[in-house]
Amino acid sequence: MPTSKILDVGCGYGRILSTLYQNEFHNLIGIDPSFKMIERGKNEHPYLDLREYDKTKLPFENNSFDSVILSGVLTCIIDNQEQIALIEEIKRIMRKNGIIYVNDFLLNTDARNLERYNLFKNQYNFGAFELPEKVVLRHHAKEWIVDLFNCFETFEFKDITYTTMNGNKSNGFYFIGGKK
Repeated sequence: MPTSKILDVGCGYGRILSTLYQNEFHNLIGIDPSFKMIERGKNEHPYLDLREYDKTKLPFENNSFDSVILSGVLTCIIDNQEQIALIEEIKRIMRKNGIIYVNDFLLNTDARNLERYNLFKNQYNFGAFELPEKVVLRHHAKEWIVDLFNCFETFEFKDITYTTMNGNKSNGFYFIGGKK
């Protein structure tokens, strides 16, 4: 519904919210821990409500949102407890019967990914790795994702293949669920 209040956690510069806005959804808020991404978003999409946040507690009242979007965010959070805390916060701020949409990356079995998972397995969780730019990312076991979102009713959970920013293929998923 266009009147739904929607939060995009990890919104970057607001690309997804801008698309929603252009499709008549105007009750939108985006949050991201990167000041530079928020500033870029404010310059490119001045009509959006984009805010920086510190990744601890979401700065919203209980039951504030009809929908929450989490697109490519879990891959940036390598710690299990931090992921659990984020999902608990999302559940807290969602209204009863609220909808969550998540998409992210799953573990891959190709030689390139297995090599980097093994290279960093003693430093991080298996599936986490560093890019040459020193950014640490994580791909997830499907079982972990199922456990992480078991506090929501599952409407759809589908494996998909993404093409990454570097042009590589990667296993991924999308999940659509509801607050129980």
